[in-house]
Order: sequence, then structure tokens, then C-alpha cells
Amino acid sequence: MQYSSSQSESDVPKPVTPASTYRLQLGPAFPFAAAGAAVPYLASLGVSHLHLSPALEAVPGSAHGYDVTDHTRVRAELGGEEGLRALAATARAHGLGIVLDIVPNHMAVPDPLRLNRPLWEVLREGPRSPYARWFDIDWEAGGGRLLLPVLGDPPRADGFRVDADGEVLRYGEGDAEREFPLRAGTAGLPLPELLAAQWYRVACWREARTALNYRRFFTISDLIGVRVEDPGVFSATHAKVLELVRDGVLQGLRVDHVDGLADPEGYLRRLRAAVGGDCWVVVEKILARQERLPPGWPVAGTTGYDALHRVDGLFADPAGTAELARAYAAATGLPSWEVTAAAAAREVLTGDLAAELALLERLAGPELVPAVRELLIGYPVYRPYPGGEVAEVTAGAVGAVGASEAVGASGLDGVRELVLRDPAFGARFAQTSAALRAKSLEDRAFYRWAPLLSATEVGGEPGAPAVSVAEFHAYCAELERDWPATGTVLSTHDTKRSADVRARIAALSQAPGEMGEMGRVGGAGRVGSAASSGDPQLAWVARQSALGLGDVPDRGPRLAAALLKAARESGLRTSWTDPDEEYEAGIADLVPGEAAGLPGHLTEAARANILGMTLLHLAMPGVPEVYQGSETEYRALVDPDNRRPAAFPRGSLAALDAGTAPHGLAAEKLALTAALLRLRRDRPALFTGYTPLTASGPAADHCVAFARSADLVAVATRLSHRLAESGGWSGTALILPPGQWRAAQGAPGGGTHEGAYEGRVQLAKLLTDLPAMALVRVG
Repeated sequence: MQYSSSQSESDVPKPVTPASTYRLQLGPAFPFAAAGAAVPYLASLGVSHLHLSPALEAVPGSAHGYDVTDHTRVRAELGGEEGLRALAATARAHGLGIVLDIVPNHMAVPDPLRLNRPLWEVLREGPRSPYARWFDIDWEAGGGRLLLPVLGDPPRADGFRVDADGEVLRYGEGDAEREFPLRAGTAGLPLPELLAAQWYRVACWREARTALNYRRFFTISDLIGVRVEDPGVFSATHAKVLELVRDGVLQGLRVDHVDGLADPEGYLRRLRAAVGGDCWVVVEKILARQERLPPGWPVAGTTGYDALHRVDGLFADPAGTAELARAYAAATGLPSWEVTAAAAAREVLTGDLAAELALLERLAGPELVPAVRELLIGYPVYRPYPGGEVAEVTAGAVGAVGASEAVGASGLDGVRELVLRDPAFGARFAQTSAALRAKSLEDRAFYRWAPLLSATEVGGEPGAPAVSVAEFHAYCAELERDWPATGTVLSTHDTKRSADVRARIAALSQAPGEMGEMGRVGGAGRVGSAASSGDPQLAWVARQSALGLGDVPDRGPRLAAALLKAARESGLRTSWTDPDEEYEAGIADLVPGEAAGLPGHLTEAARANILGMTLLHLAMPGVPEVYQGSETEYRALVDPDNRRPAAFPRGSLAALDAGTAPHGLAAEKLALTAALLRLRRDRPALFTGYTPLTASGPAADHCVAFARSADLVAVATRLSHRLAESGGWSGTALILPPGQWRAAQGAPGGGTHEGAYEGRVQLAKLLTDLPAMALVRVG
């Protein structure tokens, strides 16, 4: 959509579904002004909308913005509301809209606490505070007080003191000092009585595991759950965002962690009514492979992890992944994916989420305790939703972990009935289930099960990551039919590895022997360290991470930081809460010494994967998102590595537009990305419909091809190393739809492929220079 630079916010045309989005990670190092400076380049690249990370007031210095402290103000560190409106004006002058990431599920428990005024008032006034309904607090479980697990060590009585004005209670000294509000009328009490009289109890952070009595974000106790199901809370926490939508500053919203809400559908209906029918809304919803988004939700779709899994899966060789799994088990002695996932779920539920489990068990009653536990552990999707599927899904969940005898049919039926008839229990069961799946799979099992690291991504199935061509086509046809405006992604601020790193690692599935003798850890390390004690699991992770990252700036420190996080998340030898310093001291020694990464014969396979994934993502149904910097070759590991300030390839794009032929993978990817983004922006009718195209010949399964409308065709090579080993494309052809076709990519201003194609085309000719091609009908 083109906007005139003379338009005011009040007369901006109605927003429409984006042609594409470009994610920018805002922060003190990249405020609104920096985003504004990037707008001319991004408009030239071809995107239609900027996608901004959360922009409401957050904890000072926050690099991500998900720790919201004030819903009524745009974050001052980013430039405030004036800066956001200026960015919107700049974007509008270049034809771009803005999509904003919003965080309805939680707020920060900040330091200092007074930054979150609603929470401060609850701590001061207790359940009688008008803000008490804002937060998901179980006052009964806390004996009428809110647990505040904010200290590094158990508090000492002599560490507290009351300010002279009798308004504030302080603990600690210097930079470690914390302040808390005093309940009215308690200032003159002796200290033991004063502490007992408050509406809160200050404690060591370790108490959160068993005694926490407020809902939090996953297991992060400094993020407290917000009750947006309450209409008054919704209005108060969304007023500023709704104002920005009404004023035309925002044309779309991304809803963070919708699974954390008590009533996601009710929330989304209220949001839709508030923003109107023209605001593009997508939800961060992790769908299991067999799961579908509830059809009644008034949204355009998800943020796209389901698409990521399907695209990634096309480039995982099933035979090679099975061979890697066998080698991994032999090298590490670790169990299968199914056993790993179930064990991680049990550990997290009874450990990190013990407080959440205790609440559910209290609500369910003692006779249903075993069923509650086993049902949560065996639940096959993130959470249940009201409707018939609750009964169907829960009926098979316990059997999935072999616990049916311990639970019994009556126990399972009892929990299922309770979920269906008791809204309070059903909501809390669902919220706990979502937190358990996220923490036990994404943040534990995915770090333990490492035969093929490219498969351990949010929404994926590491035990069976491969996706057939037929499954991919069926998924795309379903998207085009049911969710044509859904979001799709390959790299995000939350992916454990960028798409290009995953594409390089996925090449190993075609040559599993490249992992070598990973059961042996060489090198002289410190006694008791990761290197000297022989940790084949982390050595395996180190090897694949190094191959994926390759030769990049600061390679060693970046790999070491990612390995430390992987070791702590897995919980096998060390953890965040109980770090083994002696073991961790040797983790950096596991970083492989080779700088180049992939062996030479797999470099071309990685190139084919990267260009193929890029093409399919940008050509398939949905609204594709380009993560900052990933329009060119982009290698990043888990956060914070993937949240570094973006480097925009302005000069490279200008050179391509001037007619320079793309040489090298980075230029090839940029040329392909720009060509398709510009087509989506300028010729949106090309990206309608979906028709699978099937190659014929001995190598047909190595081709993924489809038509969008009658005028656009995408053709990609999959498993190219296996293809080369088996003789290449010889004798394999693709029949193009009627008409003459030319390459859309190359230098965006022209292209390196001068010939036209029609009818039956030999893939050896079509894909001579590039392993992935977008074709546009010219006659």
C-alpha cells in the first residue's frame, strides 16, 4: 500500500494484509530513530510492513521489551511516543505500514518495584487494591500474602529497615538494595510484626519453585501473569495500543504467547472488536504437527512456526536422520526422543513447576492427583481449548507415556470432566500445560536430544523431523484454503539457530558420517571440566554448532556462549539454578578448532538448502517475515546472539539494482529475496492459489515445485548432496504450466537468466546455475 507523505494519521487509508513483514528488534542500542533510518533501504528491498518488537515501557535497559512495566506509555528509551509516531510518518512516506508485537500475558516484577505501579499498589494495599484483579494471584496458597522471590539469598531480619517517612521498607545495601511499599499503619511496629503484617513476603528466588502463588511466564518469576480476561484489565492495558491503531500509527498486531491466557479466544474476540476488522492480527501459537489453529479465532493466523517446521523438514533426509540418531545414542548413551521428552516433562513439572502443579492438585482433589500429573506429562499439544477436541486429545494423552495403569480410566475421566465443567480449573490446567510443554520441550529436551540440531526448533518434531514433498504440498494447500493471510517465518528472535545455520546443519543428514567419532572427546582439559571429563553429548552439540556457524566474526566466544546455554538448559551436567563451575570452566575447550565449518563437499548442499528454503518461504501461501539481516546470508545462534543489532546490506542491494550479477551465496540470497518481496508488493495477484507441480524421472523426489496463480512458479532442489551422489538431474523433467516463463531472480533489476522456458523442461537445464528458481510467466 502506498501512502502520500502529506497524509495525516486521521486520513490514512484502511490497512490491508501485509505483502510481507520485516522484523526489527528494538532496544536502547536500536531505537525508533535507527529504525527510521533503515526505512528507505527496507522500502527498496520490497517489504510492505515493519514488524517492531514490543514498544511499551519496559524494565530499563531491556534488550527485548517483553518485560512491560507500564501499558500507558511508549518506551522512553526507544524515543517515546513522539519517536514512534515519527517512525510511522517516515514509514508511511515510503509506503510502509507498522505491525507491533504486544504482550498481554504478563508484566515485569521489576527492580525497582515501583516501576510497575499496579503491582506496587497491590503490594501496599493487598487484595482490596483496585489493581488486585490485574494479576493472577492465589492469595489462599500464600496465606493471604504474595510471595516475592526477588533476593539472591534468604533474607536476614537485620537486613530490613524502614524509611523515615514510614512509606517504604528497604533491604540490602548499595546496588543490591531493594525497596518495598509499606502497608498503611504498620511503620511503627516492631520489625518481626511489621514484616508479618505486610501483604507480601520477601524471599530468596529459590522459593519460587515450591511456594510461588502467582502465575508467571513459564518459570520466570520476575514476569507476573496479567488477567486480561477481565474487561477492565483489558481496557487499561490496551488503551495506548488501541489509540495507536485508531490513529493509523499501527496497521497490525502480533500477540505474544497467546497460550498463556486464561481464555485466548475470548481475548481475541475482545481485541478484534476493539481494533476493527481491518487490523492484521496474528498470534504466537505453537502448533504440534497434527494440530490446527482453532477455526473460530478472529485472527489472520499464527506467527509462522508451523510453516518453519514444514520448510525445514523438506531438507532433512529421513535415512540420514535415523543414522544420526543411532550414532548419537551409541556415542552418548542417551535414550530415544520419546523417552527424553517424557523424562524432561516429568522433571520440569515436579521441579521447576512444582508450585503450579500444587495448585492444580489442590483444585482437583487428592483422588485425581496421579491423573493430573500424568495427563500433563503426556499431553500431545501445548494446551487444550474448549470444545470436543478436549475429550479426544485427553483420552489418548496418558497412554502416550505408558501411564494408564497407574492412573486408571476413572482418574483420566475425572480430570477430563473437571477440565470441561470447571472453567477455573480448565484455564489453569491449560496454562500450566502450555508452560510445561515450552519449558520441558523447547528449553530442556531440545537441548538434550541432539542427533540433528536443525530439527530442534520451536514447533518441530526432533524424533521425526523429515517432511515429504506430498506433506508439504498438503500443508500449503490447507494454508491457502483456510489461513491465506497467516504469518510464515524461518528466523525469529526466538529461534535457537537462524535459518541459514539450520540449513547448513541439515546438510549433515545427507552425509551423517561427517559427524565422525563423536563419542571421544580429546584434548587436555581441567579436572572435572566438560573437556577433560568426556562429555560426548555436549561435544556432539559443539561439533554441529560449529559446522552450522562456520567462519564468522567472534566465532569462538559466540560458540562458547551458546554451548554454555545448551549445557545449562539440558540440565544433564549443570543448570541455571545449580551451576557446576568446575564443569563449566571447560566448556569453551569443546569449541572445535577448525574455522571453515562444513566440509567442502557439503558446501554446495548448504547453498542449495539456504536458497531452497528462502524461495519456498517467500513464494508459499501466507505473509512471509524476513528477520533483520536475514535477507542476505545470516548466521546466528540462540539469543542473545540472534538479537545483535542488524547489519543492512544497503550497498549490496544497490549494486544488484545497478545491474551487477549476484556472485556468492550472500548476493544470491539477497537477489532472490528482493525479487520475491518486490513481486509480492507490486503484483500481489501472483501469490494466489496453490497448485503442486510434479517432476518426472529418476530424481523426481528431489524437486519441490508449485504454481501460484497462473503466472508464478517456484522450483527448488532438496537433498542435493544425495542427488549428486545418485547421478544428478539426468532424465528428470518438469512440465511448466502453459505459457513462456523467465527467471524472476538474479539481479533484481534484470536477471542473469536470459532464456525463456516453456512446456517440458529438463531440470538439469533449468537449475544449471541456481538450485532454486522463481519463474514468472511472460507470454
